[in-house]
Amino acid sequence: MLIRRDRGLVAVSVMLDVAFHGGRAATVSAADIAERLGLARRGMEPLLQTLSRAGLLESVRGPRGGYRLGRPRRDIALSDIVAAAVADEAEPTDGPSGGLQTAVVDRLWAELEEQARAQLAALTLDDLIRRAAAAGMRRPAAEPISFAI
Repeated sequence: MLIRRDRGLVAVSVMLDVAFHGGRAATVSAADIAERLGLARRGMEPLLQTLSRAGLLESVRGPRGGYRLGRPRRDIALSDIVAAAVADEAEPTDGPSGGLQTAVVDRLWAELEEQARAQLAALTLDDLIRRAAAAGMRRPAAEPISFAI
């Protein structure tokens, strides 16, 4: 269910971090993402690979490597991010069962999930960047030029 998908929520946070700190031009290291989000880098790597395979992120190798957005942030809907993140997760099968569950609760959850999916499809990473700006968050400036000798 989309209502409580930890992997989907983390994926949105990761994508927002990349959009906020790097965008399409600069790369953001997995270590920096993990540190800012308070996550273990090792546990985040499979999610970064999943998002890369879905074309939402680009992986750049090398000393200045990391991740950058695979498309412009206005073209990345939150529903795309969640769908990619939870695509390989199986639906839980150990929940309640019975007549009321099937006739009422399961149908209600399906309706709520559809509404959540529609809301996520209406929002993009660009919308979240605007929300961050409205909340007073400042995007980092480009690295200053170093004249150290």
